[in-house]
Amino acid sequence: MRFPCSRRGAVAACERSLKRLGVETIDLYLLHWRGSVPLAETVKAFEQLKSDGKIAAWGVSNFDASDMAELWALDGGHACATNQVLYHLGERGIEWDLIPRCREQRTPIMAYSPLGQGEILLEPAVEDIAEKHGVAPATVALAWVLRQEGMIAIPKAANLGHVRANAAALGLAFDPADLKTLDAAFPAPNGPSPLAII
Repeated sequence: MRFPCSRRGAVAACERSLKRLGVETIDLYLLHWRGSVPLAETVKAFEQLKSDGKIAAWGVSNFDASDMAELWALDGGHACATNQVLYHLGERGIEWDLIPRCREQRTPIMAYSPLGQGEILLEPAVEDIAEKHGVAPATVALAWVLRQEGMIAIPKAANLGHVRANAAALGLAFDPADLKTLDAAFPAPNGPSPLAII
């Protein structure tokens, strides 16, 4: 549900979410999109919700490097727990500026759709590395995202096999040849690019 992220709007939306979920506190509450409400007002609302015990932490989604710089400049802006953005082997644009800036500010990135829309799992480079390590291609794609400092990922898991493949990503260690192969198949950005979204 979209809502104006004014102080009143954010509090009302949170109250509705708490009621629907049947909980007293939401662990992580995200501003999914920037709107017309000044960001400072949204931060104040989120900090009030945190102070009131309705949320444990708050974050943002789909913020590019300039959005994050504006957020960090605000009173309370460094309380942002994460920035949720599209990131996977086939969509690496955030490596140019967003990831380094978030690392400098110690703000984790939460990668949504870390497996893409499934297309990267069919790439020969991913399939070859999966076969080499005896894992699913999804394990390779997810491990590649998670190998980075300050990175969180939220992959889809529609069945127990997906859960197992996702969990296996935590134990997969790439050798330099693996990373070179993946970089050749999915090149890093060579300049700034607009934030990708789906």
